Amino acid sequence: MDSRDQVQQEDDSASQDPDSEWEEEMADLEYYQRRFGLAEPTFRVKRPPKNEQERFEMHRAEVQQVAEVADLESVWEITYTPARFEGVFLRTSLRPFYQEDQIVDVMAQVKGGKEANVYRCKAHPSLELQWIAAKVYRPRQFRNLRNDSLYREGRDLLAAEDGRPQAINRRDRRVARAVNKKSAFGVQVRHTSWLMYEFSALQTLYEAGVPVPKPYAVGENAILMAYIGDEQMAAPTLHETRLEDDEAGPLFDLTCKSLAVMLEKGYVHGDLSAFNILYWQGEIKLIDFPQVIDIHANRSAQAVLIRDVERVCQYFRRYGIREDPNRLADELWSDYAAPDPDDLAADLSSIMIDEFEEDFEEEEE
Repeated sequence: MDSRDQVQQEDDSASQDPDSEWEEEMADLEYYQRRFGLAEPTFRVKRPPKNEQERFEMHRAEVQQVAEVADLESVWEITYTPARFEGVFLRTSLRPFYQEDQIVDVMAQVKGGKEANVYRCKAHPSLELQWIAAKVYRPRQFRNLRNDSLYREGRDLLAAEDGRPQAINRRDRRVARAVNKKSAFGVQVRHTSWLMYEFSALQTLYEAGVPVPKPYAVGENAILMAYIGDEQMAAPTLHETRLEDDEAGPLFDLTCKSLAVMLEKGYVHGDLSAFNILYWQGEIKLIDFPQVIDIHANRSAQAVLIRDVERVCQYFRRYGIREDPNRLADELWSDYAAPDPDDLAADLSSIMIDEFEEDFEEEEE
C-alpha cells in the first residue's frame, strides 16, 4: 500500500469516531510538545467539555494564559503604544528576546506590512547596540494570506530549536500528516518554517558578504536583526529615494553582484524590487527573504530570477542604466547557477538511496 493511501486511510478511520479523533489529537499534542520542546501549547483543540471537570480545566487554562500576558505587561512596560489587538501578539512574540536580555524596550513601529510589522527596539547593553529591529509576523487571523506554494516548492520544513533553524525529518509522518490535514499545529509548523527560512537565508547571505541586515535571533513569530536608520527615522526603500546621478551605477552593480552571490549560495530572492532594498547614507541593504527560493529544488527558480532582475532594471532605468533584463538574468544563471554534472549525479544517487531506504522501512513495517 502506498504511504499516502495509508495516511489517508488512517485519517478516514479517525474521522468516523469523534472520541478516537480526540484521543489521537491529544496524543499528537503530547508528541509535538516532546519533539519540538514546546514550553506551552501553540493552540487549543476546539472541543466542547464533556463534564464540569473538563469545563473547569479549560477555564483555568484560559485564565492562566490571560494572567501570563497581564503579568508580562506589568513587568515589561514599553514606550510604544500598540493599537488595539496589537499589544498581546507584540508582547508575546517579543517576550523571549526580552527574557533573554536582547531587547529592553519597543520604541516605535517603523514599517507595517501585509505579513509582518517591523519595530525599532532599544537593544540590551550586552549587544553593544543602541537600536535593533524586530520583525514581528502578524497573527494569521489578521494577515492577508497569499498563495505561497510557488515559494515553498522543494523546501524542507524547518523548526525552531534552541533559537536556530532545524530541518524536520522528512520521514516524520506525524508532522507530515498534521501539515497535510492543515490542522492547527500543521499550520503553525508551516508558519514557523516560513520565518526560519528568512532567518537562515539572512545568516547565510550576511556571512557571504551580501548587503543584508545582520540577523541576531529568531523566535517562533519574530526575527531580531540590525536596525538601519537612526532615532528619527528608519531607512527608506529605494522606491522612496532619489539617488544622485553618480550613485546609481555603483548601486546597480552592487545589486547585480548580490544576485550573483545569492545564486552561488543556492538562492533567488523571490520578491526583489525597489520596495525591498533599503537606502541609508549611500549604502543599500536587501530585505524581506521569507519567500527565498532554493534554485536546486524549485522548478520556477530561473523564471523568478528573471522577474527579480526585471524589477531591478526597471527602477534603475530612470537613471539612464539600460540593461536588458533577460540577457542579464541569463548570464547570471549560466555563470552562477547552472548545475554541475557531477552534482546532478550525486543528487540522483542520493534520491535513489532515500527511496531504497523508504521502501525497506515500509517492508519491515
